[in-house]
Amino acid sequence: MSPVAISRTSVAKMRMRSPSRPSIGARKSTTKITVRPLTPDLWPALEDLFGEKGACNGCWCMYWRIGSAYRRTPRDRNKAAFRDVVRTGPPPGLLAFAGDVVVGWCQLTPRDALPWLDREWRLRRVDDVPVWSLSCFYIRIGYRRRGVTTALIAAALKAARRARAAALEAYPFDADKSPSASGTGYASTFARAGFKVVARHIPARPIMRYDLRAQ
Repeated sequence: MSPVAISRTSVAKMRMRSPSRPSIGARKSTTKITVRPLTPDLWPALEDLFGEKGACNGCWCMYWRIGSAYRRTPRDRNKAAFRDVVRTGPPPGLLAFAGDVVVGWCQLTPRDALPWLDREWRLRRVDDVPVWSLSCFYIRIGYRRRGVTTALIAAALKAARRARAAALEAYPFDADKSPSASGTGYASTFARAGFKVVARHIPARPIMRYDLRAQ
């Protein structure tokens, strides 16, 4: 998977696709973002982004793989487990860079690679379509609400299309229904990128999908 450069113009076009209100605290992007798949040589960049806390509470992006067990697992073991995922390949997600600074991450995999999604009733499968999942984001403090998530979504769509995925699925929060913070993105951001709601098992947590078969 080659690097994908996302310009301010591309981000702006995605933001204009939906008439819905701007997402919480949305700002104009001021930096060209380059997105690259997380390969073993970029592991130090992920370490730098996640820091000592391992992103969210020492998760190291293991939650959708092992569920709440990540909380009972020492952070260094979660880190080692995810590093093994990266070493084994294929790349389990994308890193966003502003120049030489890593500023964001999203996990991007076939849904089948994330077994805990099927154990979360709010996110139970809609159908048998072999979707890919855009399951979580982590954006560096100081770069949030600056278009990094939008750039990662655009690059994820390109990567999923290259992988011949039938559809790309996401599990954001709907800010109109809940004030909760979100590590999975907001529904308004995905709507502007062309995603459609395909299920809503609870009001605040839609399952949204971009159908790649029609492309």
